[in-house]
Amino acid sequence: MPCGGSAASQTAGAAVHISPDGRFLYASNRLETNEIIVYAINQETGELTFVQRQTSYGKNPRDFAIDPTGKFLLVANQNSDSILVFRIDNTTGRLSPTGFKLEIGNPVCLKFAPAQ
Repeated sequence: MPCGGSAASQTAGAAVHISPDGRFLYASNRLETNEIIVYAINQETGELTFVQRQTSYGKNPRDFAIDPTGKFLLVANQNSDSILVFRIDNTTGRLSPTGFKLEIGNPVCLKFAPAQ
């Protein structure tokens, strides 16, 4: 099962990203679980250690993006027409909701454009 889903629920992975500093891996689970999973990456061995399961506060988190500073993670909830912003704790990698929500139809991809 992708990203640690339980046998009792249907889940499907959608996106996987590593923090800009290379210390944390984030993965989205869709269908019934609707969450972002956080893992710490051992810098010497590459081994992953579970950190957190964070609800996406929406349905079908199709994609997400980490801003270039590594301070925020934005998640696109395709089936609930929303993009939510989470703060990233730079020490633990844990996510916490900021309360910012953008309502937009059917978001499926998020990218940060380079500064000009």
